[in-house]
Amino acid sequence: QLEKLRNRFNYVASSCKDIRDRYDEQEDGLYYLTTANGMVYQTFCDMTTAGGGWTLVASIHESSISGRCTVGDRWSSQQGNDANRPDGDGNWSNRNTFGTAEGTTSDDYKNPGYYDISAKDMSVWHVPNNFPLEHWNLASILRYHTSNRFLSLYGGNLFELFQQYPVRYNIGSCSNRGPAIPIVYDFGDEESTRQFYGPKPRRESEPGFITFRPINYERAAMAICSGLKPTGCNSEHYCIGGGGYFHPEQCGDFPSFDWDTLGNEQDWSASKEMSEAAVLLFYRQKNKLHI
Repeated sequence: QLEKLRNRFNYVASSCKDIRDRYDEQEDGLYYLTTANGMVYQTFCDMTTAGGGWTLVASIHESSISGRCTVGDRWSSQQGNDANRPDGDGNWSNRNTFGTAEGTTSDDYKNPGYYDISAKDMSVWHVPNNFPLEHWNLASILRYHTSNRFLSLYGGNLFELFQQYPVRYNIGSCSNRGPAIPIVYDFGDEESTRQFYGPKPRRESEPGFITFRPINYERAAMAICSGLKPTGCNSEHYCIGGGGYFHPEQCGDFPSFDWDTLGNEQDWSASKEMSEAAVLLFYRQKNKLHI
């Protein structure tokens, strides 16, 4: 086993799909990838879902849902609720990287693939916090992917998409949200997605989608509604990520998942299972022409 893992270091590939196609690797696990500029980094490859070749590029992990844009809220702001920093830490649309692949469910994670890979589709896993890598697949409460190659229309990755649909405060009407992309479930379904959120979010959202840059009544933009398409304007209760200037009680990577009673699914609050699961984001690279 150690010899097999050592051999993976010798692969030259820019994505997990590249490794699967060129080296016929079909086992989930950690692999090494190389960016266009020659940077080598380690990440997790899902080699089995829907044909395999999915590269883990990021995770959003809420270490303290009661913290309001405090240390660890890398996808919103670690500097507090600040009108002078409407983009917060800006990590949805910059080249900062942080965390480790193996620690993905225990801390936020972002690797160079987030901005380097030119992808066509995304996959999302919701994995309970602190689960070890070898159990991510079976432990997931939801897993789903897109299949319509939507990223090809937005520059090939989330870095480019959020250049077009920035995440910040005072961005406009809540009807001015970004694209909503239909998903295919690998584990779970529309009804189980609905049940992970509170009664009121269920009445103003439609499961079966990934939605980008949804805006709420306070004119603040979240980053992603993972599994849902908003039909109302209270997206902070069921969408993640955001900028650095919100209503003070809406600041954080999981902005208002605990608005009422955390974990009891009352009114606007998300379930305990959803609030305490990391959101893992994967890309599948476009097919390459080998000459």
